[in-house]
Amino acid sequence: MEKKYKTGNLRSALWLLSLTTVLFAPVVSSIDDKCAACKAVAVELEIGLSNEKPKNDLDMRYRLNSKGQREGKVIDYRVSELRVVDLLDGLCDKMQDYMLEELDSGKEEWIKVRDWDSLKTDKQAAKAHSKAISTFCGRLLEETEDELSERIKVGSIQVGGVSKVLCQDLTKYCISLGNSKRIDDGEL
Repeated sequence: MEKKYKTGNLRSALWLLSLTTVLFAPVVSSIDDKCAACKAVAVELEIGLSNEKPKNDLDMRYRLNSKGQREGKVIDYRVSELRVVDLLDGLCDKMQDYMLEELDSGKEEWIKVRDWDSLKTDKQAAKAHSKAISTFCGRLLEETEDELSERIKVGSIQVGGVSKVLCQDLTKYCISLGNSKRIDDGEL
């Protein structure tokens, strides 16, 4: 039995999709300074690391052997996948609290917004930028997930060093080349 779709509904859906793409595509691709955006993500990850509370080791001894003794292993929380998930899960949602602010020098910087209602700038543009950095964060984590997870597990990511590891070592977004030039997106 074939389902028949109304042509009007399909056209409306396609029109809405294309309108959404036209309106939001420029904002998502508008992150010109990937180094600054990466540093903002690193700051939020550092906040997660600094707020981390000590947790018990993970007891994975659920099975009983033939003698009635528990089998399995105990995993140190600091090197567990659970810790990685706890740190990275929801990170990009937190990036929606950031907006792009223009400094007196003319440069732009990502700042965390404490109260969206008290903003003096264009709220619609600020919200669009917050969605853009959240999307950027998702792509960044997708690109670096395996290496970042491994570095978290082995303890090579510490408070104060996240930006270097994430934005220089893993992504190369913030590598200096002498005369304050950077490699962005792997291009010179």
